[in-house]
Amino acid sequence: MDTYYLDSPLGTIKVRVDAAGIQEVCFVEACVNETTTVPDHLVSCMKQLQQYFEVKRQQFDFNINPQGTVFQKKIWGLLASLPFGRTLSYIKVARSYGNTKAVRAVAAAIGKNPILVAIPCRRVIGSDGSLVGYSGGIDRKRKLLQLEGYPMQTTLI
Repeated sequence: MDTYYLDSPLGTIKVRVDAAGIQEVCFVEACVNETTTVPDHLVSCMKQLQQYFEVKRQQFDFNINPQGTVFQKKIWGLLASLPFGRTLSYIKVARSYGNTKAVRAVAAAIGKNPILVAIPCRRVIGSDGSLVGYSGGIDRKRKLLQLEGYPMQTTLI
């Protein structure tokens, strides 16, 4: 497992990678580069993240390998289909999953998303349009949505 750090407009991003792909992309307060060489699939990830922050990329196609339960991976897969600059409420994600009664489990799975930015959990908001529940912090969630051109007046899809 290799770890690399990228400076972004929203702070330091830690990227962890193994031979199968990117396992984690998260915001951290401090960094210590643990690698001297960067694997090919990590180079692609870093380049795509930089392009996203420069508003030159809306989707990611680097190989991901998130670690989680089958349920969590299903929810993360649903999040990956959310269009750039649009949002969806937690209840609507649960509806997409097929069970509106599972909204708390869906919210918990979203909160465990290990690949921030590329799996766009920031696009999931409260039913009332409030910006809630982002492990990278609400301020970063707001800034990421603004970067995508999302108006802070909510229009749910």
